[in-house]
Amino acid sequence: MKRRALLRHLERHGCDFDREGANHAIYRNPQTGRCVAVPRHQEIKNTTARTICEQLGVPSAYNRLKGK
Repeated sequence: MKRRALLRHLERHGCDFDREGANHAIYRNPQTGRCVAVPRHQEIKNTTARTICEQLGVPSAYNRLKGK
């Protein structure tokens, strides 16, 4: 999945950009207090995107794109 699509999905579900790391952007979910690193690749594997969503406590972006 495209990185931009994943970031839009995270922001729609209330996650905020926290800071930049060396090779990742850090996103935080203020409702749960969880934070996760999002790699800076143009394409992010679907399994990685699903794991990022699970760690932040938001619905899976991959399922949304597939229409499920």
